[in-house]
Amino acid sequence: MILQIVKVGNSKGLRIPKSILEQYHIEDEVDVTSTKDGLLLKPIKSKARAGWAKKFKEMATNRDDRLLMPDFTDAADRDWQW
Repeated sequence: MILQIVKVGNSKGLRIPKSILEQYHIEDEVDVTSTKDGLLLKPIKSKARAGWAKKFKEMATNRDDRLLMPDFTDAADRDWQW
């Protein structure tokens, strides 16, 4: 498939057809890697830890942020000097 390079402000861009965007689930961002044969575009499915802060706040509000396992401290360690 041959695509035209288009002017975008002071830069240039590439218009990717909607069918290709949908086929590869490309939404807002892509990861671009330079290879010996050219450029490789990979869709970014989601950002790591996206939305975690909001979920942690919800958990705290719902009092659902307690430990599931007890702390592993040993009472004998209290007198130990680190």
